[in-house]
Amino acid sequence: MEQPLPTAAAEAAAAGGDGEAYRIRPLELADISRGFLGLLNQLSPSPPLTEEAFRARFEELAALGADHLVLVAEDAATGRLAAAGAVLVERKFIRRCGRVGHVEDVVVDAAARGRGLGERVVRRLVEHARGRGCYKVIINCTPELTGFYAKCGFVEKNVQMGLYF
Repeated sequence: MEQPLPTAAAEAAAAGGDGEAYRIRPLELADISRGFLGLLNQLSPSPPLTEEAFRARFEELAALGADHLVLVAEDAATGRLAAAGAVLVERKFIRRCGRVGHVEDVVVDAAARGRGLGERVVRRLVEHARGRGCYKVIINCTPELTGFYAKCGFVEKNVQMGLYF
């Protein structure tokens, strides 16, 4: 059974004191200096990215408009980023040219875990996908994270497979 998403007020109340200490907002170009790449590196270690490459990818994703959204959780006191996640809206032919949201790259800084930031980011991404007319939102995750995503309203469905190059 699908769980209803909480209202913004309920989300803020559930977040406690950290709800005011962190601001969930879209990614900005300046976030390269606020720890965005280091945050992503905690999710999946990868070679360093130059500022030029970051800017080019940022502009490429911005050109997709509302069909691609990256959200970050910014620490209001320090300006550092503590969490991030993205949603990509896929346009389909099935379901009367329906849309599917794909949640990707959800990460919370190791020092900020346990404060509800990941859940807040995921719920905002889901709200965005719903607002874009998606009939479902999907995410692939490791077995260890199924409990976390279940708290966000997701249920296990099918099997993920991958082909990496």
